[in-house]
Amino acid sequence: MPWLKHRRVGEADVYSLTDGQFRLDGGAMFGSVPKVLWERVAPADLDNRIRLRINPLLIRLGDRNILVETGMWDRGGPKFEDMYALERDETVFRGLREVGLDPEDIHLVVNTHLHFDHCGRNTGLTGEPTFPNARYVVQRRELEDALHTHERNRASYIPETFMPILDAGLFEVVEGETELLPGLSVLPLPGHNLGQQGVVLRSGADTLVYCADLVPTLAHAPYPYIMGYDLYPVTTLETRKAYLPVWHEEGAVVCTPHDPDVAFARLVEGKRGYTLQGLDEAGAP
Repeated sequence: MPWLKHRRVGEADVYSLTDGQFRLDGGAMFGSVPKVLWERVAPADLDNRIRLRINPLLIRLGDRNILVETGMWDRGGPKFEDMYALERDETVFRGLREVGLDPEDIHLVVNTHLHFDHCGRNTGLTGEPTFPNARYVVQRRELEDALHTHERNRASYIPETFMPILDAGLFEVVEGETELLPGLSVLPLPGHNLGQQGVVLRSGADTLVYCADLVPTLAHAPYPYIMGYDLYPVTTLETRKAYLPVWHEEGAVVCTPHDPDVAFARLVEGKRGYTLQGLDEAGAP
């Protein structure tokens, strides 16, 4: 069944796209949370891997087309694809075509961070920018970290996905919270790494948040459910405590980058913090 899902947010049309499915180790995805707890919400396969998706977001705001994330690295070869159990059941390009767009029609690309499963389609097969008429928005700290890696983060950054963008002068480097267009902003969400940013869309009475890997799937909404992949897990916790109550109070629609089944959700408050409850793609409140 095609993934493409649509929601109206004020005066904007928002589409959840996908660039396929993949799997990662469940223990790494849930950090210190015991398997007996996390497997209730994310069943593992025989290799202890859980099912995930790569879910870019297309925002059509006025006459501007904004793509949040570009998809998964597509030049890793058979070993890479086997390691991550990568399934290209859909691609970000097919999703764009479904709404009548080509890569040349994108005006802004937001790289929430420069890990290969988020910015892997920044460039094409020969290294050319995939979205040649777009500015690629990235936090300065994230670009600096991608250019100066260390043993803990090196495997997450593939220079071919971002160096051609830098060399072509297409990066729009921002620092901190920045308004890109009226009603559309990027917001630092540190923890997974220090340069991660999310996207906040406010239009009319509606708010939508693309939370990047601060909350990678709906199952990760409870405060302690923090990935072992996060370089700064306590910072992740602090960032969640700062923003989840705000997004709940605003009734924001929340989009996660890797939920395998749900495109749009809202935060629900409970005795121990928050969970995320999926919304139907038709846009029900």
